[in-house]
Amino acid sequence: MGKFKKIETSIDGVYVIEPQVFGDNRGYFMETYSKAEFEEIGLHYDFVQDNQSKSRKGVLRGLHFQKENTQAKLVRVIKGEVFDVAVDLRQGSKTYGKWEGVILSEENKKMFMIPRGFAHGFLVLSEEAEFTYKCDDIYNQKAEGGLAWNDPEVGIEWPLGDMKESDLLTSEKDAKWPSLKELKDTDLFK
Repeated sequence: MGKFKKIETSIDGVYVIEPQVFGDNRGYFMETYSKAEFEEIGLHYDFVQDNQSKSRKGVLRGLHFQKENTQAKLVRVIKGEVFDVAVDLRQGSKTYGKWEGVILSEENKKMFMIPRGFAHGFLVLSEEAEFTYKCDDIYNQKAEGGLAWNDPEVGIEWPLGDMKESDLLTSEKDAKWPSLKELKDTDLFK
């Protein structure tokens, strides 16, 4: 068995990745990325940028994408727990507008592989969370775009638990992204 297990989701190209974890009474060790090991399981990416964020419970970041310099992302949580979401915006895709979500946590150590052409976001479920991701292209602020996190046409089932929708914390920018219907008539990616 390799060091990473690739688990298919309902959307082509989106995978949950489970790393092999070696643990004992001292703690644990795991590889979080290996180009050779990823290629062995059919994932061919050249990551060029790593990012990290810290957020508190109820923070909802996203749903983000870039119209140029589109990015594939390998995301994971190193502290806490989030519900991570990818929405297919690839025009012509049989799953256009569909979403896939997964709980990522420091305990389960799962990763989420999101290819280019997707909107991405997450909701923090724990008191705080530290989130890291690898990107296969650079961030281009002039090309950023977004999709409304609460668009009823997409219908993401955010696991709010004891939170109410009014408790969620979004940026001003994230609160104003358009709906999928509004995006459908645009040329999203260049």
